[in-house]
Amino acid sequence: MRLTEKPERLRSLLRLVIPGVVLVYASSARAADVTLGIIGPHEYDLPVDFKPFNVLVQYGDGNAAGSTYNSLGQRQARGGSHTWAGMTKYVHFRSFEAIPHVGFAFELIQSESYSLANGTDYGGLGPTIVGPAAWFKPNANSTFGIQTFMQTPVGTRDATSPNYWSNISSFIFDYEWKHFSFDGDAGTVVGSTKHVKNAHSYSPGVVFYTNLRFSWKATKKLEPFVAFDWQNVTGTYDNSAKRYLDDSNSRETTLGLGLMYNVSQHFSITGRYSHSLEARNTPETNAYYVKLVYLW
Repeated sequence: MRLTEKPERLRSLLRLVIPGVVLVYASSARAADVTLGIIGPHEYDLPVDFKPFNVLVQYGDGNAAGSTYNSLGQRQARGGSHTWAGMTKYVHFRSFEAIPHVGFAFELIQSESYSLANGTDYGGLGPTIVGPAAWFKPNANSTFGIQTFMQTPVGTRDATSPNYWSNISSFIFDYEWKHFSFDGDAGTVVGSTKHVKNAHSYSPGVVFYTNLRFSWKATKKLEPFVAFDWQNVTGTYDNSAKRYLDDSNSRETTLGLGLMYNVSQHFSITGRYSHSLEARNTPETNAYYVKLVYLW
């Protein structure tokens, strides 16, 4: 398939960008959001045997977490915060004649963050994320692949720096019907030991996550969708004290509704709102998401 031969494919390519991740900042293993929760419908509806092309994506999300969930899964009206995050991403897509029917992509992502909580506010650039993805099509309507990213340990300030390297890897899939679409991912985040000067060293908890999107192709331009996200984080281990930190494990399940709008062959906008269904040891999700895609 050549992009110049099938221009209608450009519209679907606007939906396809391999997503980045919402970062796990901090001194604990608690996530501010479900990993890869920013993805939209058709995120993995990817082509094979195409000419190289480039995509620029701007993600943005805000979470007004007025409450938190304790270790028993009880929602408590305290300890919340307001966070805003952004991710600016460049992706280069290409295929190789020597490896037919397989697609490849390489991503360079810069994260941004701002938080308002407990009378303080701070913001800045977070870590940089880089990595490849590869996929194939078992048949004309489906896609299956893998992606893996490395996240650097530092941002522009300590509050936006995890202070450890991490790897984010997942399986990705997509299936297309005439009027509906279903895609998603399932994966893990594994971090190196966190070292802080004059402090204990920690082994971050392992993150397990999945993100599922089911959409209705209402028109060529408008596509409403349902989003389901789940994440579980194992406990953080204090290597110096030889024990797990209390209540450092967490879990969250969220459900959301959104809409994709294909403005043109080269530009699309996706918006969504999601909220926690159940959780433990984490701020609630009460979040909105925006994704802008430009393809050239």
